[in-house]
Amino acid sequence: MASVVLSEAEKFYIVHGVQEDLRVDGRGCEDYRCAEVETDVVSNTSGSARVKLVETDILVGIKAEMGTPKLEKPDEGYLEFFVDCSSNSPELEGRGGEELGIDIANTLYRVFSCENSVDLKSLCINPREHCWVLYVDVLLLECGGNIFDAISIAVKAALFNTRIPKVRVLEDEEGTKEIELSDDPYDCIRLSVDEVPCIVTLSKIGYRHVVDATLQEEACSLASLLISVTSKGAITSMKKVGKGSLDPESIFEMMETGQRVGKSLHIALQKILDEEEHLGTSRPKVGFLG
Repeated sequence: MASVVLSEAEKFYIVHGVQEDLRVDGRGCEDYRCAEVETDVVSNTSGSARVKLVETDILVGIKAEMGTPKLEKPDEGYLEFFVDCSSNSPELEGRGGEELGIDIANTLYRVFSCENSVDLKSLCINPREHCWVLYVDVLLLECGGNIFDAISIAVKAALFNTRIPKVRVLEDEEGTKEIELSDDPYDCIRLSVDEVPCIVTLSKIGYRHVVDATLQEEACSLASLLISVTSKGAITSMKKVGKGSLDPESIFEMMETGQRVGKSLHIALQKILDEEEHLGTSRPKVGFLG
């Protein structure tokens, strides 16, 4: 992951500021930076979104393709995650970016392993034979800290934007089944994202923890806790990253903060998505792909 080199004086300044609930950029410990969210930015996808969190830039595209249901879940579709770290950081070139991409993809699989996160049964066309497979492609354009949170926001926004064509299964006299796709672009399936979790990363700095850490703050943190939280505040998964350790009391405090901050994050994101949806095709596109 991209990192910065800080002097001991800079680390001292950041750590002691966090203890006083005053970060370098003026935020409190539980404050997020302003994020830019835009959906429907890639034309040849079923759904897409771009999230820019100051210097962190994420692009997500979702393609819906027909496939065969998995043997253990014959009446459900499924999601596949692919992550490409094309950031300008030298540390993410070659094997470093490949390892980070695998780590992010595995984290997303874990976050979406919760049964209620996405209604996979609605993706089934014909049990044991045909289903929709959602290929979620994540492109890390720029890394400026807190990439897991930004990616989870972009994935939820892209799922909200996803439109899957409605299909009919026709059967002839011989029992042969044929699948007919609707030609009407408005005759489609929309996924409910009410239970889709967002990741809240809490970085331990000194005796306190912060959300939405910058690269400089990440350099001062030895351990972080990734918590996936639903809009109702339910925790669906947790993952500890970093070389440092976390005591049980800190973990419980971080879980409580993650639930509180996660609920606020969902409310703010859903408000933006609903407003953009209400504007329809008349909305101005501000992204570089607009």
